[in-house]
Amino acid sequence: MPRTPNPDEDDVDVIWPPVFHAEQALLGALLLEPQRRGEVTGVVAESFSTTAHGAVFAAIRSLPAPDPVEHARHPTWLAQVFTAATDQARGLSAAYLHRLVQVCPAPHHAPAYARMVEAEHARRRLRAAAQKLAHTSRDISLPRPVATALAEADALAAVVDDLAARFPPHAGSLPRTPEPPRAAAREEAAAEEERLLLATTTAHPGSVEEMRWLAPGDFTHPLHAGLWQCLTALTGRGTAPVDPVTVLWEAQHRGLLNTGPEPRELLEILGGPAGSPEHWGERILQRSLLATAHHTGHRIQAYADDPASTPYQLVTGSRRALADLTAARTRWQHATTPQRANRPTRARSTRATAAPRAGPPRTTPPPAARDPAPPVPGPLPRAAARREHRT
Repeated sequence: MPRTPNPDEDDVDVIWPPVFHAEQALLGALLLEPQRRGEVTGVVAESFSTTAHGAVFAAIRSLPAPDPVEHARHPTWLAQVFTAATDQARGLSAAYLHRLVQVCPAPHHAPAYARMVEAEHARRRLRAAAQKLAHTSRDISLPRPVATALAEADALAAVVDDLAARFPPHAGSLPRTPEPPRAAAREEAAAEEERLLLATTTAHPGSVEEMRWLAPGDFTHPLHAGLWQCLTALTGRGTAPVDPVTVLWEAQHRGLLNTGPEPRELLEILGGPAGSPEHWGERILQRSLLATAHHTGHRIQAYADDPASTPYQLVTGSRRALADLTAARTRWQHATTPQRANRPTRARSTRATAAPRAGPPRTTPPPAARDPAPPVPGPLPRAAARREHRT
Protein backbone atom coordinates (compact mmCIF):
# COMPACT_ATOMS: atom_id res chain seq x y z
CA MET A 1 0.00 0.00 0.00
CA PRO A 2 1.44 3.45 -0.91
CA ARG A 3 2.39 5.76 1.92
CA THR A 4 -0.40 8.08 3.04
CA PRO A 5 1.17 11.40 4.03
CA ASN A 6 0.30 13.51 7.04
CA PRO A 7 -2.62 15.82 6.17
CA ASP A 8 -0.74 18.85 7.54
CA GLU A 9 2.28 18.31 5.29
CA ASP A 10 2.91 21.16 2.85
CA ASP A 11 5.47 19.29 0.75
CA VAL A 12 4.61 19.99 -2.87
CA ASP A 13 6.43 16.82 -3.92
CA VAL A 14 3.94 14.59 -2.08
CA ILE A 15 1.69 12.62 -4.45
CA TRP A 16 -1.70 12.48 -2.79
CA PRO A 17 -3.77 9.37 -3.61
CA PRO A 18 -7.19 10.05 -5.12
CA VAL A 19 -9.04 8.78 -2.06
CA PHE A 20 -7.23 11.40 0.04
CA HIS A 21 -8.97 14.16 -1.92
CA ALA A 22 -12.29 12.35 -1.57
CA GLU A 23 -11.82 12.19 2.18
CA GLN A 24 -11.01 15.89 2.32
CA ALA A 25 -14.09 16.73 0.25
CA LEU A 26 -16.33 14.60 2.47
CA LEU A 27 -15.03 16.08 5.71
CA GLY A 28 -15.24 19.60 4.29
CA ALA A 29 -18.87 19.00 3.26
CA LEU A 30 -19.79 17.81 6.75
CA LEU A 31 -17.96 20.70 8.38
CA LEU A 32 -19.80 23.17 6.17
CA GLU A 33 -23.21 21.53 6.45
CA PRO A 34 -23.35 19.17 9.46
CA GLN A 35 -27.02 18.45 8.77
CA ARG A 36 -25.90 16.23 5.88
CA ARG A 37 -24.54 13.61 8.27
CA GLY A 38 -27.68 11.54 7.76
CA GLU A 39 -26.95 11.30 4.05
CA VAL A 40 -23.59 9.67 4.66
CA THR A 41 -23.85 5.90 5.18
CA GLY A 42 -21.41 3.01 5.01
CA VAL A 43 -18.51 5.05 6.40
CA VAL A 44 -16.95 4.87 9.87
CA ALA A 45 -13.84 6.43 11.35
CA GLU A 46 -11.78 3.37 10.33
CA SER A 47 -12.78 3.91 6.70
CA PHE A 48 -10.36 6.83 6.33
CA SER A 49 -6.76 6.42 5.23
CA THR A 50 -5.25 8.66 7.93
CA THR A 51 -5.69 8.91 11.66
CA ALA A 52 -6.37 12.64 11.42
CA HIS A 53 -9.22 12.22 8.96
CA GLY A 54 -10.74 9.43 11.02
CA ALA A 55 -10.52 11.56 14.17
CA VAL A 56 -12.24 14.51 12.48
CA PHE A 57 -15.02 12.27 11.19
CA ALA A 58 -15.51 10.67 14.61
CA ALA A 59 -15.73 14.12 16.20
CA ILE A 60 -18.31 15.26 13.63
CA ARG A 61 -20.37 12.16 14.35
CA SER A 62 -20.18 12.45 18.14
CA LEU A 63 -21.10 16.12 18.54
CA PRO A 64 -24.67 17.41 18.29
CA ALA A 65 -25.33 19.19 15.03
CA PRO A 66 -25.45 23.00 15.44
CA ASP A 67 -28.22 25.27 14.33
CA PRO A 68 -27.63 26.00 10.61
CA VAL A 69 -28.14 29.75 11.01
CA GLU A 70 -25.91 30.01 14.08
CA HIS A 71 -23.31 27.77 12.43
CA ALA A 72 -23.11 30.09 9.43
CA ARG A 73 -22.43 33.10 11.69
CA HIS A 74 -20.01 31.72 14.29
CA PRO A 75 -17.34 28.95 14.05
CA THR A 76 -18.17 27.66 17.53
CA TRP A 77 -19.02 24.18 16.32
CA LEU A 78 -15.78 23.96 14.33
CA ALA A 79 -13.83 24.71 17.49
CA GLN A 80 -15.69 21.89 19.27
CA VAL A 81 -14.85 19.48 16.46
CA PHE A 82 -11.20 20.51 16.62
CA THR A 83 -11.05 19.97 20.39
CA ALA A 84 -12.66 16.52 20.14
CA ALA A 85 -10.49 15.46 17.20
CA THR A 86 -7.19 16.42 18.80
CA ASP A 87 -7.79 13.84 21.52
CA GLN A 88 -7.17 11.16 18.84
CA ALA A 89 -4.87 13.08 16.48
CA ARG A 90 -2.38 15.21 18.41
CA GLY A 91 -0.76 16.67 15.32
CA LEU A 92 -3.97 18.09 13.91
CA SER A 93 -4.10 21.88 13.54
CA ALA A 94 -7.06 24.24 13.41
CA ALA A 95 -5.81 25.57 10.09
CA TYR A 96 -6.29 22.12 8.54
CA LEU A 97 -10.00 22.14 9.41
CA HIS A 98 -10.36 25.42 7.56
CA ARG A 99 -8.44 23.91 4.68
CA LEU A 100 -10.93 21.04 4.53
CA VAL A 101 -13.74 23.53 4.20
CA GLN A 102 -11.95 25.35 1.41
CA VAL A 103 -11.16 22.30 -0.72
CA CYS A 104 -14.72 20.90 -0.73
CA PRO A 105 -16.11 21.58 -4.23
CA ALA A 106 -19.80 20.80 -3.52
CA PRO A 107 -21.19 19.94 -0.07
CA HIS A 108 -24.32 18.38 -1.58
CA HIS A 109 -22.07 15.72 -3.18
CA ALA A 110 -21.24 14.31 0.24
CA PRO A 111 -22.93 10.91 -0.45
CA ALA A 112 -20.77 10.46 -3.56
CA TYR A 113 -17.61 11.32 -1.63
CA ALA A 114 -18.61 8.86 1.09
CA ARG A 115 -19.08 6.14 -1.53
CA MET A 116 -15.52 6.71 -2.75
CA VAL A 117 -14.14 6.49 0.76
CA GLU A 118 -16.14 3.33 1.39
CA ALA A 119 -14.85 1.71 -1.79
CA GLU A 120 -11.21 2.42 -1.00
CA HIS A 121 -11.62 1.15 2.54
CA ALA A 122 -13.06 -2.09 1.15
CA ARG A 123 -10.04 -2.36 -1.15
CA ARG A 124 -7.67 -2.04 1.83
CA ARG A 125 -9.59 -4.66 3.79
CA LEU A 126 -9.49 -7.04 0.84
CA ARG A 127 -5.76 -6.49 0.36
CA ALA A 128 -5.02 -7.14 4.05
CA ALA A 129 -7.07 -10.36 4.10
CA ALA A 130 -5.40 -11.62 0.91
CA GLN A 131 -1.94 -10.86 2.29
CA LYS A 132 -2.73 -12.78 5.46
CA LEU A 133 -3.91 -15.82 3.48
CA ALA A 134 -0.76 -15.79 1.34
CA HIS A 135 1.49 -15.48 4.40
CA THR A 136 -0.32 -18.16 6.42
CA SER A 137 -0.20 -20.71 3.61
CA ARG A 138 3.61 -20.52 3.60
CA ASP A 139 4.12 -20.60 7.38
CA ILE A 140 5.73 -23.98 8.00
CA SER A 141 5.77 -23.45 11.77
CA LEU A 142 2.01 -23.87 12.13
CA PRO A 143 0.88 -27.10 13.85
CA ARG A 144 -2.18 -27.39 11.58
CA PRO A 145 -1.27 -25.56 8.38
CA VAL A 146 -4.25 -26.64 6.29
CA ALA A 147 -6.86 -25.81 8.91
CA THR A 148 -5.25 -22.44 9.59
CA ALA A 149 -4.99 -21.57 5.91
CA LEU A 150 -8.62 -22.55 5.29
CA ALA A 151 -9.72 -20.41 8.23
CA GLU A 152 -7.95 -17.43 6.66
CA ALA A 153 -9.62 -18.29 3.35
CA ASP A 154 -13.00 -18.18 5.09
CA ALA A 155 -12.12 -14.76 6.54
CA LEU A 156 -11.15 -13.55 3.07
CA ALA A 157 -14.40 -14.91 1.62
CA ALA A 158 -16.34 -13.03 4.31
CA VAL A 159 -14.63 -9.78 3.24
CA VAL A 160 -15.55 -10.51 -0.39
CA ASP A 161 -19.17 -11.19 0.59
CA ASP A 162 -19.33 -7.93 2.50
CA LEU A 163 -17.85 -6.11 -0.48
CA ALA A 164 -20.43 -7.76 -2.76
CA ALA A 165 -23.26 -6.67 -0.47
CA ARG A 166 -22.04 -3.08 -0.62
CA PHE A 167 -21.12 -3.12 -4.33
CA PRO A 168 -23.10 -5.82 -6.19
CA PRO A 169 -21.00 -6.97 -9.17
CA HIS A 170 -22.12 -6.34 -12.72
CA ALA A 171 -22.25 -9.06 -15.35
CA GLY A 172 -18.93 -9.44 -17.11
CA SER A 173 -17.08 -7.09 -14.77
CA LEU A 174 -13.79 -9.00 -14.70
CA PRO A 175 -10.59 -7.30 -13.54
CA ARG A 176 -8.07 -6.42 -16.23
CA THR A 177 -5.11 -7.04 -13.93
CA PRO A 178 -2.77 -9.77 -15.24
CA GLU A 179 -2.78 -12.84 -13.05
CA PRO A 180 0.54 -13.28 -11.20
CA PRO A 181 2.51 -16.44 -12.06
CA ARG A 182 2.40 -19.38 -9.72
CA ALA A 183 5.38 -19.81 -7.45
CA ALA A 184 7.59 -22.70 -8.51
CA ALA A 185 7.57 -25.51 -5.94
CA ARG A 186 10.37 -27.90 -6.87
CA GLU A 187 11.31 -29.02 -3.39
CA GLU A 188 13.25 -32.24 -3.13
CA ALA A 189 10.99 -33.44 -0.32
CA ALA A 190 7.93 -32.98 -2.53
CA ALA A 191 9.57 -34.81 -5.44
CA GLU A 192 10.54 -37.71 -3.19
CA GLU A 193 6.99 -38.03 -1.85
CA GLU A 194 5.65 -38.07 -5.40
CA ARG A 195 8.08 -40.83 -6.41
CA LEU A 196 7.07 -42.89 -3.37
CA LEU A 197 3.40 -42.47 -4.25
CA LEU A 198 3.97 -43.63 -7.83
CA ALA A 199 5.96 -46.67 -6.71
CA THR A 200 3.49 -47.63 -4.01
CA THR A 201 0.41 -47.28 -6.22
CA THR A 202 2.15 -49.32 -8.92
CA ALA A 203 2.62 -52.09 -6.36
CA HIS A 204 -0.95 -51.64 -5.06
CA PRO A 205 -3.01 -50.44 -8.05
CA GLY A 206 -6.29 -51.07 -6.28
CA SER A 207 -5.77 -47.93 -4.22
CA VAL A 208 -5.84 -45.70 -7.30
CA GLU A 209 -9.60 -46.07 -7.61
CA GLU A 210 -10.02 -44.85 -4.02
CA MET A 211 -7.81 -41.79 -4.64
CA ARG A 212 -9.85 -39.93 -7.24
CA TRP A 213 -9.38 -36.83 -5.09
CA LEU A 214 -5.78 -36.59 -6.31
CA ALA A 215 -5.32 -34.73 -9.61
CA PRO A 216 -2.30 -34.45 -11.94
CA GLY A 217 -2.13 -30.73 -11.17
CA ASP A 218 -1.28 -31.56 -7.55
CA PHE A 219 2.17 -32.82 -8.54
CA THR A 220 5.14 -30.47 -8.60
CA HIS A 221 6.99 -32.32 -11.39
CA PRO A 222 5.40 -32.73 -14.86
CA LEU A 223 6.86 -36.24 -15.27
CA HIS A 224 5.26 -37.39 -12.04
CA ALA A 225 1.94 -35.91 -13.10
CA GLY A 226 2.17 -37.80 -16.39
CA LEU A 227 2.97 -41.09 -14.64
CA TRP A 228 -0.03 -40.60 -12.37
CA GLN A 229 -2.19 -40.23 -15.48
CA CYS A 230 -0.71 -43.48 -16.79
CA LEU A 231 -1.67 -45.27 -13.58
CA THR A 232 -5.21 -43.91 -13.55
CA ALA A 233 -5.63 -44.87 -17.22
CA LEU A 234 -4.44 -48.43 -16.67
CA THR A 235 -6.55 -49.01 -13.58
CA GLY A 236 -9.55 -47.40 -15.27
CA ARG A 237 -9.53 -50.08 -17.98
CA GLY A 238 -10.22 -52.72 -15.39
CA THR A 239 -8.57 -55.66 -17.14
CA ALA A 240 -5.18 -54.07 -17.89
CA PRO A 241 -2.31 -55.40 -15.76
CA VAL A 242 -0.39 -52.84 -13.71
CA ASP A 243 3.29 -53.12 -12.95
CA PRO A 244 6.40 -51.01 -13.68
CA VAL A 245 6.74 -52.39 -17.21
CA THR A 246 3.11 -51.78 -18.22
CA VAL A 247 3.30 -48.26 -16.79
CA LEU A 248 6.50 -47.71 -18.79
CA TRP A 249 4.71 -48.86 -21.94
CA GLU A 250 1.82 -46.49 -21.26
CA ALA A 251 4.27 -43.65 -20.61
CA GLN A 252 5.88 -44.26 -24.01
CA HIS A 253 2.52 -43.93 -25.76
CA ARG A 254 1.85 -40.68 -23.91
CA GLY A 255 5.17 -39.21 -25.01
CA LEU A 256 6.70 -39.03 -21.55
CA LEU A 257 9.93 -40.62 -22.74
CA ASN A 258 10.57 -38.08 -25.47
CA THR A 259 12.14 -35.52 -23.17
CA GLY A 260 12.02 -37.37 -19.86
CA PRO A 261 14.34 -39.91 -18.24
CA GLU A 262 15.56 -43.12 -19.78
CA PRO A 263 13.36 -46.23 -19.40
CA ARG A 264 15.68 -47.71 -16.77
CA GLU A 265 15.46 -44.55 -14.67
CA LEU A 266 11.68 -44.61 -14.88
CA LEU A 267 11.61 -48.25 -13.81
CA GLU A 268 13.73 -47.32 -10.79
CA ILE A 269 11.17 -44.65 -9.85
CA LEU A 270 8.32 -47.16 -10.04
CA GLY A 271 10.17 -49.98 -8.30
CA GLY A 272 10.62 -48.72 -4.73
CA PRO A 273 7.28 -48.87 -2.86
CA ALA A 274 7.16 -47.81 0.77
CA GLY A 275 4.29 -46.99 3.10
CA SER A 276 0.69 -46.59 2.00
CA PRO A 277 -0.53 -44.80 -1.13
CA GLU A 278 -3.11 -42.83 0.85
CA HIS A 279 -0.44 -41.35 3.11
CA TRP A 280 1.69 -40.08 0.24
CA GLY A 281 -1.38 -38.92 -1.64
CA GLU A 282 -2.54 -36.81 1.29
CA ARG A 283 0.91 -35.30 1.64
CA ILE A 284 0.93 -34.31 -2.03
CA LEU A 285 -2.60 -32.91 -1.87
CA GLN A 286 -1.73 -30.91 1.24
CA ARG A 287 1.18 -29.25 -0.54
CA SER A 288 -1.03 -28.53 -3.53
CA LEU A 289 -3.79 -27.07 -1.36
CA LEU A 290 -1.40 -24.74 0.45
CA ALA A 291 0.18 -23.70 -2.86
CA THR A 292 -3.29 -22.94 -4.23
CA ALA A 293 -4.09 -20.89 -1.12
CA HIS A 294 -0.84 -18.96 -1.52
CA HIS A 295 -1.55 -18.25 -5.19
CA THR A 296 -5.14 -17.24 -4.39
CA GLY A 297 -3.94 -14.70 -1.85
CA HIS A 298 -1.40 -13.23 -4.26
CA ARG A 299 -3.95 -13.17 -7.06
CA ILE A 300 -6.53 -11.23 -5.04
CA GLN A 301 -3.81 -8.96 -3.67
CA ALA A 302 -2.79 -8.12 -7.25
CA TYR A 303 -6.39 -7.16 -8.02
CA ALA A 304 -6.56 -4.95 -4.93
CA ASP A 305 -3.21 -3.30 -5.70
CA ASP A 306 -4.40 -2.28 -9.14
CA PRO A 307 -6.06 1.15 -8.73
CA ALA A 308 -7.92 0.62 -12.01
CA SER A 309 -9.92 -2.26 -10.49
CA THR A 310 -13.40 -1.14 -9.51
CA PRO A 311 -15.14 -2.62 -6.46
CA TYR A 312 -17.35 -4.64 -8.81
CA GLN A 313 -14.31 -6.10 -10.54
CA LEU A 314 -12.71 -6.90 -7.20
CA VAL A 315 -15.75 -8.94 -6.23
CA THR A 316 -15.86 -10.89 -9.49
CA GLY A 317 -12.13 -11.54 -9.65
CA SER A 318 -11.88 -12.53 -5.99
CA ARG A 319 -14.75 -14.99 -6.25
CA ARG A 320 -13.17 -16.65 -9.26
CA ALA A 321 -9.86 -16.94 -7.45
CA LEU A 322 -11.55 -18.41 -4.37
CA ALA A 323 -13.39 -20.94 -6.54
CA ASP A 324 -10.08 -22.65 -7.37
CA LEU A 325 -9.27 -22.91 -3.69
CA THR A 326 -12.75 -24.24 -2.94
CA ALA A 327 -12.26 -27.05 -5.46
CA ALA A 328 -8.98 -28.05 -3.83
CA ARG A 329 -10.62 -27.81 -0.42
CA THR A 330 -13.41 -30.18 -1.50
CA ARG A 331 -10.89 -32.77 -2.67
CA TRP A 332 -9.02 -32.43 0.61
CA GLN A 333 -12.21 -33.13 2.53
CA HIS A 334 -12.83 -36.23 0.43
CA ALA A 335 -9.28 -37.42 1.07
CA THR A 336 -9.35 -36.91 4.82
CA THR A 337 -12.93 -38.03 5.52
CA PRO A 338 -12.99 -41.63 6.82
CA GLN A 339 -14.62 -44.00 4.36
CA ARG A 340 -16.58 -45.64 7.13
CA ALA A 341 -18.69 -42.50 7.37
CA ASN A 342 -20.58 -43.62 4.26
CA ARG A 343 -21.13 -47.21 5.33
CA PRO A 344 -24.38 -46.70 7.30
CA THR A 345 -26.05 -45.26 4.23
CA ARG A 346 -25.06 -48.24 2.12
CA ALA A 347 -26.23 -50.59 4.87
CA ARG A 348 -29.64 -48.94 5.02
CA SER A 349 -30.09 -49.15 1.27
CA THR A 350 -29.05 -52.84 1.33
CA ARG A 351 -31.55 -53.67 4.05
CA ALA A 352 -34.28 -51.89 2.17
CA THR A 353 -33.81 -54.01 -0.97
CA ALA A 354 -32.98 -57.34 0.72
CA ALA A 355 -35.52 -60.14 1.00
CA PRO A 356 -37.47 -60.28 4.30
CA ARG A 357 -36.03 -62.54 6.96
CA ALA A 358 -37.81 -65.72 8.05
CA GLY A 359 -39.85 -65.46 11.22
CA PRO A 360 -39.30 -67.52 14.39
CA PRO A 361 -40.11 -71.25 14.23
CA ARG A 362 -43.71 -72.20 15.09
CA THR A 363 -44.40 -74.43 18.07
CA THR A 364 -47.99 -75.18 16.96
CA PRO A 365 -49.25 -76.35 13.59
CA PRO A 366 -50.41 -73.59 11.34
CA PRO A 367 -54.18 -73.08 11.17
CA ALA A 368 -55.98 -74.92 8.38
CA ALA A 369 -56.69 -72.92 5.34
CA ARG A 370 -60.34 -71.97 5.07
CA ASP A 371 -62.38 -72.62 1.94
CA PRO A 372 -63.14 -69.48 0.09
CA ALA A 373 -66.65 -68.15 0.70
CA PRO A 374 -69.15 -68.73 -2.14
CA PRO A 375 -69.73 -65.71 -4.26
CA VAL A 376 -72.79 -63.65 -3.46
CA PRO A 377 -75.23 -63.76 -6.38
CA GLY A 378 -75.67 -60.39 -7.89
CA PRO A 379 -78.63 -59.08 -9.83
CA LEU A 380 -79.45 -60.99 -13.01
CA PRO A 381 -79.01 -59.36 -16.35
CA ARG A 382 -82.16 -57.76 -17.74
CA ALA A 383 -82.75 -60.44 -20.46
CA ALA A 384 -82.31 -63.32 -18.01
CA ALA A 385 -84.68 -61.66 -15.57
CA ARG A 386 -87.44 -61.49 -18.24
CA ARG A 387 -87.12 -65.21 -19.11
CA GLU A 388 -87.34 -66.16 -15.48
CA HIS A 389 -90.49 -64.01 -15.09
CA ARG A 390 -92.19 -65.70 -18.06
CA THR A 391 -91.45 -69.10 -16.61
